Amino acid sequence: MTQVTSSTARRSSFQFDLSDAEFQRISKLAHQKYGLCLPDSKKALVYSRLSKRLRALGLSSFSDYCNLLSDDTSEEQTQLLTALTTNVTQFFREAHHFEALKKHVFPGLMTRARQGEAIRIWSAGCSSGQEPYSIAMCLLDFAPDAPKLDVRIKATDIDPQILRTARAGLYPTESFDAVPTQIRQADTRAVDGTNSEVSERIKGLVDFSELNLVSNWPTEPQCDVIFCRNVAIYFDAETKAALWDRFRRALRNDGHLFIGHSERLDRKTDTGFATIGVTAFRKTSPTGKGSSQ
Repeated sequence: MTQVTSSTARRSSFQFDLSDAEFQRISKLAHQKYGLCLPDSKKALVYSRLSKRLRALGLSSFSDYCNLLSDDTSEEQTQLLTALTTNVTQFFREAHHFEALKKHVFPGLMTRARQGEAIRIWSAGCSSGQEPYSIAMCLLDFAPDAPKLDVRIKATDIDPQILRTARAGLYPTESFDAVPTQIRQADTRAVDGTNSEVSERIKGLVDFSELNLVSNWPTEPQCDVIFCRNVAIYFDAETKAALWDRFRRALRNDGHLFIGHSERLDRKTDTGFATIGVTAFRKTSPTGKGSSQ
């Protein structure tokens, strides 16, 4: 039986101190770089999430951790984002959005695509890839000829590690239970007794890339549809309003925006969007001065 020395016991029960000043340094960096809103009420959560990072890095204090974060070349800034946010997603999450795609969006888009127009769909904050792959599955189920047309799904996320998972398209087999049976049979295959992957024709419709939504975008996208679900929940009101406005400008006329179930556009001001369903909107004005009813 191994004897636990007093020094080992002290290390195992060691608790870090997170001062108000250190919390504010972390909160300020998270907001400036990623748009995250961390009010004082989140201090306990920040401590819980980041104390694990301190232990993993072998650091003895939050002061040391703050110094590490202050280095813009440090990969720990990305680790900070990963620790403070939650990558929870699934196939066909919020199924009503995919019904809205088939009912309100795809008929017009595919008519235009068959006339030679380029169609672009953006999954912003795509996490581990289930959302853009679900869009691709829904699209191919509606229009099997889509791969022959100029139709692309752009999927972006700020986390390069989660994007590697997304590009692989490999998930626990039970995670595909939410995929309609016909689509699952056509566009997934078992890899082993535990995992399955999406088909190559689904992967072929999706382009993954790294993007910070609250920083400068390399190019101003022109999209027909934007999905950005359960991302803005981490932002304050000002950052959300700015993001909705950027999405509006990135959408073509009559383009569509889908947001998360707990997110809302500000109905007190004119956003240039009209509601077409639960957290589903159609762009009504290029300037944000159209109807928002």
